Amino acid sequence: MLAETICSAVSAAGLGIAAITAYRKRFLTATRIAAYSLVPVGLVMTGVVEWVSGIVFKPGVWIGFGLLAVAWLLFMTTRAVERRSGSTRKERKAARAAERGAVAPAASSPSLTSGAGASAPQAKDGGRKKPQQAAAPGDDFSDIEAILKKHGI
Repeated sequence: MLAETICSAVSAAGLGIAAITAYRKRFLTATRIAAYSLVPVGLVMTGVVEWVSGIVFKPGVWIGFGLLAVAWLLFMTTRAVERRSGSTRKERKAARAAERGAVAPAASSPSLTSGAGASAPQAKDGGRKKPQQAAAPGDDFSDIEAILKKHGI
């Protein structure tokens, strides 16, 4: 009964504000305020307010929400533990096995230094030099460092 009275009072106040807004020649805003102020009365008339107030004031409902929260917390905890322990161990074991099985582990990554293999592609191009060769590992971040220094970071 109290909830229905409060909803009716809120709707009446909203309609009063809408009337004042319409008096000030802001009809679009007044219409929007009137629409919002009719929502609480509509909820009372459909029985939603009675249903919600019945849920709020029953302790059994809150115990049910508490149990749902505990179940969700248990699910999330088990997922976090499973991610932390299960998959990382498997990935580490696979990485170690791949590293042991490889003949030359560093050969799979591209070489950044110029060696004897770099002269063969130049000979195919008719002796022309490439416009830019691969940068040294220290030069990769030099432009980023310059930007950060420029901004004082």
